[in-house]
Amino acid sequence: MEILVLLGVVVVLGLFLASAYNNFVLLRNRVEEAFSTMDVFMMKRYDLIPNLVETVKGYAKHESETLERVIQARNMAVNASSPEDKMKAEGEFSGVLSRLFALSEAYPDLKANQQFLDLQNQLKLIEDDIAQSRKFYNGTTRQYNTTIETFPNNIVAGFFKFTRKPLFEVEDASQRQNVKVQF
Repeated sequence: MEILVLLGVVVVLGLFLASAYNNFVLLRNRVEEAFSTMDVFMMKRYDLIPNLVETVKGYAKHESETLERVIQARNMAVNASSPEDKMKAEGEFSGVLSRLFALSEAYPDLKANQQFLDLQNQLKLIEDDIAQSRKFYNGTTRQYNTTIETFPNNIVAGFFKFTRKPLFEVEDASQRQNVKVQF
């Protein structure tokens, strides 16, 4: 009888471990999928930037330093390998990109250029997609992080080395304010 009780406890414990492990794997994969989706939208935005810079170049030839910073920030974001590096590079890129749009305020002909307006509209749509995918990523990451930190899941998570994932947060306080872009 004692052996059956012991066997029952071992079976229940084994089922709990398997269930918890599978849940961690499922949540981790959702976090990775959410980040990947966000990354796809960011890549679409990065792909628009060379066209945007070329359009601005035609009107603002003496603003080469700003344009070079935009391209450099874009390349750093594209080449970032880890999610943490990608998030940091994305913050820097967003700051530089807002300077590019601020620059366009000084050039009325640029603001009226149809190609520039089309690129700006495409960028706005992609920015909306990025914002939604960031929201989804952060929600999925919050769920994952909460699950690995709650008892008794934290014991299983520690044993199998499941660790917290970073939230995608705006680091620069100036990025927290709404950027007014008018063309």
